[in-house]
Amino acid sequence: MPIVEKLDEYGRGAWIAFAVLGFILFWPLGLATLAFLFWSGRMGCGYAGDRYEHRMNRLQGKMDRLRERMTGREGRFGGGFGGWGGRGGPTSGNRAFDEYREETLRRLEDEQREFHDFLGRLRMARDKAEFDQFMNERRNNPPANSPAQPDAA
Repeated sequence: MPIVEKLDEYGRGAWIAFAVLGFILFWPLGLATLAFLFWSGRMGCGYAGDRYEHRMNRLQGKMDRLRERMTGREGRFGGGFGGWGGRGGPTSGNRAFDEYREETLRRLEDEQREFHDFLGRLRMARDKAEFDQFMNERRNNPPANSPAQPDAA
């Protein structure tokens, strides 16, 4: 589709202008363009690849930045009432609650690490299954244009 490639070269603005022009000229064309934009992920509404993985990576990045900010403040504020202490979070003044919070955060971090390991194993298993299927198909269907084997006589 030459028009799609051309609009992709110009970026989102061209797609938006095309959709608006489609609505002005013939409203079903504008509606079809809008549906295509959302379906193909060109407007960032849906990623054609692994949408869940993208969201998880974004969330992980945000958590890492938050953790860096909180540990960066640990040196500036003391560990007293209302200050920053322990794992970089503000203390509540209640030791039992602070210990509970730290244990919960530690548990959540462990669960997050286990979940990422699980996703890695799942991806590896899926890739291995696809590769095994490819190799089985290749063994069962030899290429038609294979060079002739010389006889060992």
